[in-house]
Amino acid sequence: MEFLLGLRRRGIADPAVLRAMEEVPRENFVRADDAAVAYADHAMPIDCGQTISQPYVVAYMTERLSLAPEHKVLEIGTGSGYQAAVLSRLAARVVTIERYRTLAEQARARFAALGYDNIAVVIGDGRAGVPEEAPYDRIIVTAAAESIPRALVDQLADGGVMVLPLGPQDGAQIIVRLTKTPSGLFRENFIGVRFVPLLPGKAREL
Repeated sequence: MEFLLGLRRRGIADPAVLRAMEEVPRENFVRADDAAVAYADHAMPIDCGQTISQPYVVAYMTERLSLAPEHKVLEIGTGSGYQAAVLSRLAARVVTIERYRTLAEQARARFAALGYDNIAVVIGDGRAGVPEEAPYDRIIVTAAAESIPRALVDQLADGGVMVLPLGPQDGAQIIVRLTKTPSGLFRENFIGVRFVPLLPGKAREL
């Protein structure tokens, strides 16, 4: 209850997003040593030098997507799998891509254990997306890009929405929402954030 109240106090208002945040057991997605503080509102380290985003940022980005039950979503950067798990409670299908095999396999195991059977995990280069599954109604990027990834824009359905952190790796980043319209991309800027960088390629190790 305190977890949801904290999200509400910070402005998360979509009842469906709040239900999804309540339904997904965050303690399953953090390291065992962090399970007791899994719902604390800050990022935590996971394997491969990556992080699980703080709950508020997960909820905030999810709310900006304006998901509908029939949507197909592409997530760039599986990480622990927590964001994909939340998305899977709101959308028909989630495709999530991860460059680290270790993280991808851990996430697959978590999804299977929880019975989340509408998530497909792909190991590969997130900047390239997963074109064979395109188009996507929604795309969410959970690592910071220095510029808008054109390959991902190409995989977005007409009228589709992409939410991502945009900005330099060593400087200020902001959450951006891009809507694909007949006349081009409509951009909206939101809150400042700090994410790990969106790196090219598939990791050679891990």
